[in-house]
Amino acid sequence: MEESKKLNFLEEIIEDDLKSGKVSSILTRFPPEPNGYLHLGHAKSLCINFGLAQKYGGKTNLRYDDTNPVKEDVEYVDSIKEDIKWLGFKWEKECYASDYFDQLYEWAEQLIMRGLAYVDDQSQEEISKGRGTVETPGTNSPYRDRTPEENLKLFREMRDGKYAEGEKVLRAKIDMAHPNMFFRDPLLYRIKHASHHRTGDKWCIYPMYDYTHGQCDSIENITHSICTLEFDVHRPLYDWFIQTLGIYPSHQYEFARLNLTYTLMSKRKLLELVQKGYVAGWDDPRMPTLCGVRRRGYTPEALKMFCDKIGVSKRDQLMDIQLLEWCVRQDLNARANRYMVVQDPVKLTLTNWPEGQVEWYDCPLNPAEPEGAGRKVPFTGSLFIDRADFMEDAPHKFFRLKPDGEVRLKYTYIIKCNEVVKDEAGNVVELKCTYDPSTKPGSGEWRSVKGTIHWVSCEHARKIELRNYDRLFTLADMSQVPEDKDYKDFLNPDSLVVGEGYAEPALVEDKSGIAVQFERTGYYIMDKDSNDEKTVFNKTVSLKDSYKPE
Repeated sequence: MEESKKLNFLEEIIEDDLKSGKVSSILTRFPPEPNGYLHLGHAKSLCINFGLAQKYGGKTNLRYDDTNPVKEDVEYVDSIKEDIKWLGFKWEKECYASDYFDQLYEWAEQLIMRGLAYVDDQSQEEISKGRGTVETPGTNSPYRDRTPEENLKLFREMRDGKYAEGEKVLRAKIDMAHPNMFFRDPLLYRIKHASHHRTGDKWCIYPMYDYTHGQCDSIENITHSICTLEFDVHRPLYDWFIQTLGIYPSHQYEFARLNLTYTLMSKRKLLELVQKGYVAGWDDPRMPTLCGVRRRGYTPEALKMFCDKIGVSKRDQLMDIQLLEWCVRQDLNARANRYMVVQDPVKLTLTNWPEGQVEWYDCPLNPAEPEGAGRKVPFTGSLFIDRADFMEDAPHKFFRLKPDGEVRLKYTYIIKCNEVVKDEAGNVVELKCTYDPSTKPGSGEWRSVKGTIHWVSCEHARKIELRNYDRLFTLADMSQVPEDKDYKDFLNPDSLVVGEGYAEPALVEDKSGIAVQFERTGYYIMDKDSNDEKTVFNKTVSLKDSYKPE
């Protein structure tokens, strides 16, 4: 009997909450800030929030944390929705923190009148200095003892645009000596004279994250607010606002964020790579963004498999990118169509082939489905093979083509190399071979040779552009960049190598919408840059790897 999968700590919490009657149904939320594109770290969060809700018959809201109009844009709002749909998740409600600006403002006035918030005229530098350190308590602002009436008047004047940015802020009045630095009179509102993508110019004061997040969860009756581990120190303040305002008791739970080798997940740094032209955009296939890996040919199924394998824990760890590539390979191996492509061609001529003769072979698109759809492959006496499949001075265990040696051309005949033609520089330019007509598959005769190589008919070959992508960085743990270095010093100069290839004609007609397998080489997907003049394929992942998941 198969052992049931052990529950992770979030599943244990939810099952206990349902069993005890603490909650009757589950409502989670995914709360991205629309200031960039979603990346692989968000994929883990999406799988957890949506996955838990699905498992326990609950629902998930999509809520944009849109409280900073300077950095946010409709472009990011739309891209986030597209990425979530691509992963196959459906949200219950589409919400925005800006939906609740009026309510948040009303609560701020309540805190002011209760003596729990005050307007501070200090600069950001003065406020930071006044907070003290972990070892030393902070000092009270000289404006901390303003009366509630004065604070309310000033706060309304802030709202009405009377003051410049940075001139005043609203702070909670808690405890400047609190051991948790977040309790030392945190900022609630700051002034920003900027148009908001949804509220326009209605507001010139905007709430801070710590003031906004828990209250938004409460307004929506979120039962389990699940976020990454760096927010655990914010949780007591999250609880303080909810308890102080006496509103629905949403609660926050934290899990370890995704850290991946040879990868950065910082939206700020990813934005810099885009803006300074180190990559070709947010959807560059080298980027860890969801639109980037989608363009590279990664599938939603592979990402979900990866997130399932890495699991949910409370301990940060660096995951090997090879596990993600293994998941991509596992998924595509079962579903990808197969084609033959020659990337470094050398001409091969069958000297005994009847002139002008063309044979068409019915070949399966996927060996796992031999009775499924197929493709027709033309065979002639003039072929391209990969240069790596021929060696003039071959070692004993080289089982591909060599002088006087035999190999089978995949799907077709056994051939023998009789002559090697070179140019003046000594480079091999043509291999003259003969084929054995009796070795045609299905002809009734069969003899075995150890090597089988792929090929493309010269006459029918379609020239394609190949973008061979590798890892964007050369440093495995990008959190360990030395102090005297910049993270961009570790950009991989070979992360993109552009080349050409010759493909069988059926490849360019493939409409499957997922990456295909170039037989014996790797998985590739047709790029959006393809047009009538050129066909472009991006490398998704190599065909084989020694990596084995634990």
